[in-house]
Amino acid sequence: MASFTAVSKRKRARRHKNAGQDRKKKLGRRSTLSAAELFEKCGEPGQPAPSASAK
Repeated sequence: MASFTAVSKRKRARRHKNAGQDRKKKLGRRSTLSAAELFEKCGEPGQPAPSASAK
C-alpha cells in the first residue's frame, strides 16, 4: 500500500490538473459567437445596411 504522503501528492496533482481542465472548458464554452450574433449588426437580409453612424 502506498504511503499517505504519496497518496496526498497524487491527489493534489490530480485536483490541480482537473481544475485546469475545468477552467479551459469554462473559457471555451462561449469563446466563439454564434452566426446570429456575428451578423446581427449587418441588418436584415434584403434590406439596406444600417448607416455607419448608427451604433
